[in-house]
Amino acid sequence: MKPTLAVMAAGIGSRYGGLKQIEPVGPSGEIVIDYSIYDAIRAGFGRVVFIIRRDIEAAFRAISDAHFAGRIACDYVFQELDRLPPGFAAPPGRVKPWGTGHALLMCREAVREPFAAINADDFYGRRSFAALAEYLRGVRPDSTDYALVGFTLRNTLSEHGSVARGVCAADERGRLTSIVERLKIEKAGDGARYEENGEWRPLTGDEPVSMNMWAFTPRLFESLEAGFRRFLPGALAQPKAEFLIPTHVGGEVAAGRATVRVLETPEQWLGVTYPEDKPAVAAGIRERIARGEYPANLWAE
Repeated sequence: MKPTLAVMAAGIGSRYGGLKQIEPVGPSGEIVIDYSIYDAIRAGFGRVVFIIRRDIEAAFRAISDAHFAGRIACDYVFQELDRLPPGFAAPPGRVKPWGTGHALLMCREAVREPFAAINADDFYGRRSFAALAEYLRGVRPDSTDYALVGFTLRNTLSEHGSVARGVCAADERGRLTSIVERLKIEKAGDGARYEENGEWRPLTGDEPVSMNMWAFTPRLFESLEAGFRRFLPGALAQPKAEFLIPTHVGGEVAAGRATVRVLETPEQWLGVTYPEDKPAVAAGIRERIARGEYPANLWAE
């Protein structure tokens, strides 16, 4: 059975200031997710499940139907603020989605096979998808042995502001030992730095980081549901609290309930965290087209 790709596309783009999921960046009007789906198809993925919001469904489906129909099977699930376990209700005034962990939980009824999870607005590169697909082809559906693609931190930073990254540590076998979600990382000379409790701390820039490019099995959903239930009581009064995949998976690893292999990638990340990032993403894609990695018109044939 071919693996499935879950695409998290329900974010509201608070730092970008708009619907960055469907911003064109390619020379023929391609959006970032076009390149991810193209890479996923040639890596051997058989289906895509898009996690979106109801209010962007029409715009998102219009692009998806035009680009992917006949090329790969596509399904949709919806991440909404009121999609909560019995006994919980979204507080009045809550706008921010509940986070990436909640997004994946929306796939529980739609995904029954080993799957990958990615962000819609990150460009991960052909070799990253190939590494994920190879891992997923060898994993048992009932396993709690997961994987993430680890990017080199300096290859993932924006020139235009801070970013959030899951900073990873691994043992000599390449198994994840810890992952810490740093919400404010920025360039600093040849390295980087992050802010914690009002104090800036250094990073070398060589650290492996998670860009939310994961390999999972359906066993994840059981732990996600339990983790989300634990998260909610303390989060309901915090309008920006998020249930994040790195935090949850890191807890599972620490408790011995899961293992995560860190898959290295040489790819340079591209992404549109800020509006000013868009020209750099477009330029990066043009460079890859010039090297022959992608056609100038991705879906011309």
